[in-house]
This record gives sequence, C-alpha cells and structure tokens, in this order.
Amino acid sequence: NSLSEPIAPSRLDVVRNRPLLTLMLGHLTVDMYAGVLPILYPLLTEKFDLKLSTVGLVAFAYSGMASLSQPLFGWIADRYGTRLIGLCLMWTAATFSVLGFVPSFAWLIAVAALAGIGSGAYHPMGALNASAVISEGQRNTAMSIYVMGGTLGIAIGPLIGAAFFALLGIHGTVAMVVPGMAIAVWMLFEMRTISQRLTRRPRTGAVAAPPIPVGPLAVVIGMMMLRAWTMFGIQSFIPTWYKDLGYGASFYSLLATTLLLTSALGTVGSGSLADTYGRRVLLLISSVLSVPSILLFAQFPGWPAFGSAALIGLLAASTGPLLLVIAQQLMAGRAGMASGLILGLGFVMGAIGVPIMGAIADAHGIQNAMRFQAVVAAGTIVLSWFLPTEGRIRELTSSPSSAGARSANAAVAGTGGDGD
Repeated sequence: NSLSEPIAPSRLDVVRNRPLLTLMLGHLTVDMYAGVLPILYPLLTEKFDLKLSTVGLVAFAYSGMASLSQPLFGWIADRYGTRLIGLCLMWTAATFSVLGFVPSFAWLIAVAALAGIGSGAYHPMGALNASAVISEGQRNTAMSIYVMGGTLGIAIGPLIGAAFFALLGIHGTVAMVVPGMAIAVWMLFEMRTISQRLTRRPRTGAVAAPPIPVGPLAVVIGMMMLRAWTMFGIQSFIPTWYKDLGYGASFYSLLATTLLLTSALGTVGSGSLADTYGRRVLLLISSVLSVPSILLFAQFPGWPAFGSAALIGLLAASTGPLLLVIAQQLMAGRAGMASGLILGLGFVMGAIGVPIMGAIADAHGIQNAMRFQAVVAAGTIVLSWFLPTEGRIRELTSSPSSAGARSANAAVAGTGGDGD
C-alpha cells in the first residue's frame, strides 16, 4: 500500500475518544432520572390515589417539557455553543430530588415539568457535540455510543430507584441529587477542553446551508415518534403491570432494566452494522421483527418476558441513533436544531402516548394496552420503506456547486459507508 493512502479509522478510536465518553457519561446520568420515574408510579398512585391514565400525566409533564424545549436549546447550541452543558444536569438533579416531597398532585406535575427542562437542554447539546468530536466515517458508531449512555442510564434507573425507595420510601428522591451534581461538576471542568477543540474546527455548514428536504425529514421524525411511543409506553407500565400481577419491585425493576440494557447493547451493534451495510435496510429489518417481539412480551408475562423484552430492546430501541444521524445529515449546517427537533418530537410522542396507553389500560387492561403497542410498531414498517438511502441523502443535501466535488469523493471513498 502507498504511504499516501488515508489510514482508515480504527473502531477503537471511538471508545478511546475522551470527549465522546464524557458526553456519554453525562447522557447516562441525565437519562437515569427518566428511568427512575416509572418506579415512582406505584408510590404515587398510593399517595395521591391516581388512575393509570392520570399517573401517566407525570411522564407527560416531564417528557413533554423536555420535548418542547429541545428545538429551542438546539438553536441555542448552534448559535452560542455548549460550554455550560453541565448546568443542564445540575438543574435536573435538583428539581427531581424534590418530587417525593410535593404536597399535591398539581405540584407534582409542575415539578416534573421543571425537571424535564434540564433533559430538554442536555439532549440537543450533547448530540451536537457527539457528532462533532469524531471522524465522519464513524458517525453512526459514535452517535450509537453516545445514545448508549442514555439508554444505560434509563436501564440502571429502575435499579437505583428501587434501592432508594426501598430504604427511604417516596422520599428517596432526595438521594438522587448526589449523582447528578457530582457528574455535572466534573462535566463543567471537562467541557472547557472539549469546547476549545470544537471551536477550532471549521464551521462549513454556517456559510450556506442547503434547503431542508421536508419529505424525507418528516419520514424520519414519524419513525422516531412511533418508536418513542412504543418504548415509553412499555417501559412506563412494566412496574404497575407486574405489581398488579403480584411480583415484587426487584422483579419488575430487573425486567425494565433488561429491556433497556439490551437496547443499549444493540445501539452499539446497530451503529457498527450501519457503518458497514447502511441504515435503511437495518431499520426496515428491525421494524418487521419488532412486531412479533412485542406480541410475545404482551402474551407471556412473567419469566418468559425477559427474553421478549431483550428482543424488543435489541430491535425497537437500538436504532434510534441511526435516525438521529439521518436527521443531522438532512439538516446540514443545523445539527443542533436537527437533534432538538427529532429528539424533541420523539419525546413528545412518548409523552402523549403514555397517558393514551394508560387510558387503554384503564378500559381494557394493561395486557391489552401492551398488545396495542404492536400495532404502533407496525407503523414503522411502512415508514421505513420511505427512508432515504445514504446516496439519496447526499443528493438532497448537496448544493449544485459542490455536486461535482462530492461525486469525485464518492468515487474514491466507495459506497460501503455513510460518507457525509
């Protein structure tokens, strides 16, 4: 081989990337609070005498505020940078810690919404940085590593929540302030170096961003929304369903963790496979296989559910980072806004979907509400047919003046990866 040939990036470059791992740890911590929230539901229903549809409003408040604020914080990240991202984590830790002490249901909704603002700020800022601290050829894998941190946080959240609430009851939320504050302070120090590294990079998209292809972007957003509805709904009602079935907190917290932990593991695998084979085929296959996995989970509760939950995690949730990368590429030059938009609208659907699923559970039982999620998941099969390929994305986001240069680069790079 000629010495002038570019050296392909190693897969280990991703796991050795300190800025990326820093952002992943922050993502793990901020999403840990979302994982704790469903473990609170049985305690909240007892304290405030709530129905399933009503307790779902807590998730709606938290995720809804996080959703609505994400596009705004994405715009702020694009314009002013992300140096103080650690403050987002501080805010979530402080507000979440008082949830167990609120005197009324109205205060519970208000404080949950305030806690959601920190999550809404962190996600677009973190995703913007994660896509910028790694080489473009490993963007799918890098984003998968970053998202894996959030999924791991949601996965360990039920275990941490079960431990704290077993010791302190509903007032165990106060202990949740410690991990968030500790990681937030560390991130504020680390981001000094990371932000300097980012500002030295050329801002190629800031000069003349191409028009946004609305149709393909709508398909990506729709698919993210349906997948978020499925995962939010299943995760939120596992504790309540299994408590009604007579299982203890240790059982259903472990089941929820299994669902989310396998999603985290699948996230890394899906990113690596997408870098090699492309995203569209992977998203189509996972959509088709998700439907029977959800039906198995709903039909056979108990110990068999650990197997079906693992399948749901591997298939339905692990490909979210791929949709995020597609959105960032379709909105070239507006990566922060793209992250806020797709994550925000995904959270919105998840937030709206939880009380809808709760209403179905009140009327027809939680098991039938779980079966309903297979219908929701089937919608992603239709949408995945219309996802743009990597080549189509390059065509949609290329300006006429750069088309020739991109064609030449494609001839050299080949067609195996995602390119830009």
